Amino acid sequence: MRVGAAVLTGALLLIWPAFFNGYPLLFSDSGGFLHQTLGPLMLWDKPFIYGPFLHAFHWRISLWGPVIAQGLILSHLLWLTQRVMRGDAKPLWHIGLCAFAALATAAPFSAALLMPDVFAPIVVLGLFLLGFGGGALTRFERGYLVALVALGIAAHLAHLPLALGLCVVALLLRLWRMPVRLLAMVLPVVIAVAALLATNAIGHGRVALSPYGSVFMLARLQEDGPASAVLKARCPDAGWYLCAFTDLLPMPANDFLWAPDSPVNRDATGAPRFLGGMKLAPEAGQIVAETLRADPLGVARAMAGNMLAQLGSFGIGDTLDNAHFAMAVRPRIEQGFSAHELAAFDQARQTQGVLKDALMPFNPFHLLVVVLALPLLVWVGWRGQGHALAFALFLLAAVLGNALICGGLSAPHPRYGARIMWLLPVSALLCWPRKRKA
Repeated sequence: MRVGAAVLTGALLLIWPAFFNGYPLLFSDSGGFLHQTLGPLMLWDKPFIYGPFLHAFHWRISLWGPVIAQGLILSHLLWLTQRVMRGDAKPLWHIGLCAFAALATAAPFSAALLMPDVFAPIVVLGLFLLGFGGGALTRFERGYLVALVALGIAAHLAHLPLALGLCVVALLLRLWRMPVRLLAMVLPVVIAVAALLATNAIGHGRVALSPYGSVFMLARLQEDGPASAVLKARCPDAGWYLCAFTDLLPMPANDFLWAPDSPVNRDATGAPRFLGGMKLAPEAGQIVAETLRADPLGVARAMAGNMLAQLGSFGIGDTLDNAHFAMAVRPRIEQGFSAHELAAFDQARQTQGVLKDALMPFNPFHLLVVVLALPLLVWVGWRGQGHALAFALFLLAAVLGNALICGGLSAPHPRYGARIMWLLPVSALLCWPRKRKA
């Protein structure tokens, strides 16, 4: 009873921005994930995973269901982590830890947001628990973690390379003679890969992890320069569709992908290209491959620069406004939910455009906490007991890997960093040396 009350209290603390907003936090892409089951619709740019997760908890009744579920999942995961790291989980200690995460870090701005970003820290913590939890976890808890981590990996394409990288880190720690259950960590990765292959085969007719991922890679490489240089050097002889637009490149990756007048979405005659990203994918794969062959060092330099930019970008703000709500989000809520739910969405601070100004004062404090936590985590990891050193190294690798994958392969955005950097101060507390009994 006390455990359930503590986990529930922690969950409510971790989603407090939703209560302040008067509605779960949303992003322009949230509408797409809702459309996956409300349509239903297979989106070319998103795995068919997070949308069904949302539907499992809203059932066209209310989006409060999914946000409370996210809070409970994250709170319970912190409870299990406390047990593994400190030998026991105590209700008051757990509530204090969740309160710290809620008030001093950006954690609640991912937990209260209906986006698969919330699964990034879940994948990191879940993989660590599977690898290092050992006898501190019951068989049921290990099975639950395998299913949860598999869901988290499949929910966002960036989480698959992150999980694979963390498995490599665990292997290195095992070679360093740290006890690691490597097979337990690999199992959810295998399940996630199978889920992605199956859903893409059914929805897109292609047995692939990311049927159109080459378009996103091309968007990044053309903005950074190497792909634009290849296009200008090889065109018009290459005969690529994009040869007609070399004078417009490079352009910002987001504009390349989504702007109505970009080469992806409008052809050389000015005619709109419906699902232009899907149509460009085969050619994009060729251009990306040619770019990697022609200028590997240039690609590596660009990725390293974007990774460093991502490491320094982890504040809140880019998920607090109402950009594209009228076009991408409101129609989905109007389509799938009651008039009462639509009214609640319309009355929310975020929809009204006043949420960002109200919450941005937290940003400098969150940034300061992370900066102070970094050396503290290194110290407590070295001086701590049990799995403290492995946990600290695992978390630092996760932060670096997240920055490389999201910044280097997509684009540096604050929400990509904010969703995971909060683990540093929270983990420093979890690694804090326990008082020895006299």
